[in-house]
Amino acid sequence: MSRKKPLPLLQDIEITGVAAEGNSIAKVDGRVVFIPYGAPGDIADVQLTRKKNSFAEGRITEIKRRSDLRIEPKCGHFGVCGGCKWQHLPYDYQLQFKQQQVEDALTRIAKVDMPGISPIIGSERIWDYRNKMEYTFSNKKWLTFEQMHSGEEFTDRDAAGFHIPGSFDKVLDIECCHLQSDLGNRIRLFIRNLGKKYGWEFYDLKQQVGFLRTLMLRILDTGQVMAVMSVGEDDPEKIKVLMEAVAAEFPEITSLNYVVNLKANDTITDQEILCWPGSTPYVEEEMEGLRFRIGPKSFYQTNSRQAYRLYSAVRDLASLDGTQLVYDLYTGTGTIANFVARQARQVVGIEYVPEAIEDAKLNSQVNGIENTVFYAGDMKDVLNADFIGRHGVPDVMIVDPPRAGMHADVVATILAASPRRIVYVSCNPATQARDIAMLDVAYRLTAVQPVDMFPHTHHVENIAVLELR
Repeated sequence: MSRKKPLPLLQDIEITGVAAEGNSIAKVDGRVVFIPYGAPGDIADVQLTRKKNSFAEGRITEIKRRSDLRIEPKCGHFGVCGGCKWQHLPYDYQLQFKQQQVEDALTRIAKVDMPGISPIIGSERIWDYRNKMEYTFSNKKWLTFEQMHSGEEFTDRDAAGFHIPGSFDKVLDIECCHLQSDLGNRIRLFIRNLGKKYGWEFYDLKQQVGFLRTLMLRILDTGQVMAVMSVGEDDPEKIKVLMEAVAAEFPEITSLNYVVNLKANDTITDQEILCWPGSTPYVEEEMEGLRFRIGPKSFYQTNSRQAYRLYSAVRDLASLDGTQLVYDLYTGTGTIANFVARQARQVVGIEYVPEAIEDAKLNSQVNGIENTVFYAGDMKDVLNADFIGRHGVPDVMIVDPPRAGMHADVVATILAASPRRIVYVSCNPATQARDIAMLDVAYRLTAVQPVDMFPHTHHVENIAVLELR
């Protein structure tokens, strides 16, 4: 039986740029090598971990010469966690690359006539910017390479933190995450320590047993706080002790909830979520005096301040003057629809998730908005000629699809409807560029506005405006 040949250690490799998925890149013997946590200008030794004909992947074993770009990462978990892969790069450089990412996607994939791309709108806050975090409790704490080779015996393997990429049952124990207010750290650590104090089982993801399972936290700019604790045992006594302790320790939690999740996966959207007595079943975020109710199952942009800047840009680029019929496709909880409603004659929102549509209707009601209507269903089934016949031909379409972009049938219906203007919001410039190429038969691209929602990551939001030819 032949043994697999070990992959080589590459010495004194110059890292030349930044690539997809937050990796850096180098070129060795005509082959591109993708390397996490590198910085352009680094000279490093790189251990290959994967080798294909056209590319390879590797990890830095030693930096021989540090790039002038490098800065000190803020987080003590940097390099292990798997999130915030660009902490070691200055924020202005991160923005430059995100701008380039949008330009490259439109140039290489869309291949349409391009207007000038507006400078990316950077995030006001680059730390503590997330309003929502999700943590996993596990009895299989991830041990770092250094810990495993320290000779120390780790008998306590309980952890509360994030999944390690590529290892579904291992969780990195997080002491401090800088992406959300420190209140989030204090709540998570309190529950972790409470579990250890009482000897409660942390969840075993392989065996699917254990009490403490997941924790979702929303901390909003309004000061309202939501906590949703998921447990893997239907044990009323344990639940009572846990919830009473959290409520007493953190009176600032305005919406305290729990869910008994006995199924194999961690999702709670199909589970009954119970609100603890004395708290409200929702929290509210505010924009321009509009209040948006957010329940445990609701979608809301995770960077509240930047969401406001994104929606403001969408509204400006839609050029609304109060006379237009607007369709808001993939409306979610109707945030954009309600945000632009005051500048439109009517807004028609469509969304796949029925619960989200109920939230959208509620948000209109709460804010006294009477010129919105919402429909739930699969976009390619709902948005058809009959639907447009009933509701009217839209003057403006705002579309904000998931990462996969729009279904070809939806693109065909948009082309048939022929709105004068399309404002396309995307969290994936590649699929957005693909859809723009399909729309190019009838529309020209007139404006491009990137927006950074997630500092220290490679993710970028982009707004594209298309005008009927």
